[in-house]
Amino acid sequence: MKIIVIGLGNFGMSLAINLSETGNEVIATDIDPEKIELIKDKVAHAVAFDAKNENAYQALPLKNTDIVVVAIGEKNGVAIMSTAIVKKLTDARIISRASTSLEDTILKAMGVDQIIHPEREFAERFTKTINLSGSLDNFEIDNEYLISELALPAKMVGKTIDECHFRENHNLNIVTIMREEEGRNIFRRKYDKKEVIGMPTPETVLRRGDILFVFGKDEDIKSFLQKNGADDGN
Repeated sequence: MKIIVIGLGNFGMSLAINLSETGNEVIATDIDPEKIELIKDKVAHAVAFDAKNENAYQALPLKNTDIVVVAIGEKNGVAIMSTAIVKKLTDARIISRASTSLEDTILKAMGVDQIIHPEREFAERFTKTINLSGSLDNFEIDNEYLISELALPAKMVGKTIDECHFRENHNLNIVTIMREEEGRNIFRRKYDKKEVIGMPTPETVLRRGDILFVFGKDEDIKSFLQKNGADDGN
């Protein structure tokens, strides 16, 4: 996809680089020439321009892009102004960052396709990880259900999923499993790589080091973690 990222603070810079590294054509923009210099070799195009100047947007291929991300984080209204200009000039999907509750309200009224709150979303996600001691990461589906990334408990190593009775005893479903497999590079040297095994079956045998992606209620995942110690690798 062709994606324009406007604003290269910590979030915008990381987003632009990650999008580029995953195969997207990224055009990164910021008013600061030093940030453009930092990112110019890591994305398809890097453009220095003033997001408050509507005429400056003529330098961007807004009519020929898939997504525009307004990642400006300053609490001075520039993100709102930039979003309004972009919305006037393109039919592309617009994702805008809200730094305050007022910006959030305004962006909703503008009909932006998606509003993001990087700091708040990270804080909520990390809070869940702290509260669910033993989980590696969590993706909240709603206020009750989530997908949690868990290290396989040592006592389940060598057992099948069916033998562990995840659904019957813990009210949890295993969505998939990530495990280390042996690979070889172009020089035929061995190295460990992590692979997702797809949809596991009841007969899938669990291995030491497996990472389980489980779906269930917050309270059931917390109960599972309290009852089962994670594999310590010994």
